[in-house]
Amino acid sequence: MTRRLLPSGESALLVECDGLDEVLALHDALAPERRPGVIELVPAARTLLVVVDPAVLPLESLATWLRRIRVDDAPATDAAAFGEAVVPVVYDGDDLDETAALLHVSPEELVARHLAASWRVAFGGFAPGFGYLVSDDWSFEVPRLGAPRARVPAGAVALAGAFAGVYPRQSPGGWRLIGRTDAVLWDAGRPEPAVLAPGRRVRFERVRG
Repeated sequence: MTRRLLPSGESALLVECDGLDEVLALHDALAPERRPGVIELVPAARTLLVVVDPAVLPLESLATWLRRIRVDDAPATDAAAFGEAVVPVVYDGDDLDETAALLHVSPEELVARHLAASWRVAFGGFAPGFGYLVSDDWSFEVPRLGAPRARVPAGAVALAGAFAGVYPRQSPGGWRLIGRTDAVLWDAGRPEPAVLAPGRRVRFERVRG
């Protein structure tokens, strides 16, 4: 694993990795033994931001820890450590039939595969509460729309590339819509605003509209 450490202000280091798999492995290695002074771990597609209280954990000590930790020797992170979110879905998205045809499966098979996959939130981004979900059970690479929609409704369940996601609020978007949920995925008034927080396991559950 190649790790390049870059300062990010006076209280964080940005770890550059070779790809998402290494980001997730490093995140899972650091999370169970989070040291005093570590405030937050923020994964992205190729980086992991480690935010600390420098009065408790100086950046020099943080850098030493990050260089020395061995992902291969780290214990597997218990899924319960990050919790699980259950997202009820009505599978009637505008792009469901076309997406299934592009992937050479029936709409019902696509839905079944989406339901059966064990998902986790790899990282957040794009909009508050939006989680990029990945799964070892998901083998599809889904092309984005040729032209993004000006408005995607809140709760739209979507696919793009190797990711699944749920739009937490109305916004533009180019992902393919396969369903919808009434779950409120972002609420700034909650102690933990984002339901789909990095590391969390996600299970989709079919409901009828």
